[in-house]
Amino acid sequence: MSDAGIGQLAVEAARGWIGTPYRHQASRKRVGCDCLGLVRGVWRELYGREPEAPGPYQPDWAERAGNDRLLAAAIRHFGPAVPPAEMMAGDVLLFRWRADCAAKHLGILSTPGHFIHAYEQAAVIESALVPAWRRRVCGVFRFPDRI
Repeated sequence: MSDAGIGQLAVEAARGWIGTPYRHQASRKRVGCDCLGLVRGVWRELYGREPEAPGPYQPDWAERAGNDRLLAAAIRHFGPAVPPAEMMAGDVLLFRWRADCAAKHLGILSTPGHFIHAYEQAAVIESALVPAWRRRVCGVFRFPDRI
């Protein structure tokens, strides 16, 4: 399957999660998820199972861990990052709030100007990839072909 094909499937799967309430560490469609739980759920829909369990994590895990666990896991499971100029629908976007901080948020690009993510204190939503979000992208990863 082409990159565009798996990307379109990822977008369709992610859109099925819109409206799912935000729940820290959860990953159940229509029940609750956080940003990682959304990507985990989409991965399960595409491949049938997750590549690894994330283990428990606190809301402030990125600050306390002192390492870039989310970025390392993305590389481990998606492969090398895609240049930001080449991002396309279905790609996973990692965000860091400041250059000296670990990546702490992620979502799935749905169109060139929008992404789907679990928004704390809200739900899974499709947001505009406005400059404030765009400048915080620290990694772009493509779902692998069906495994």
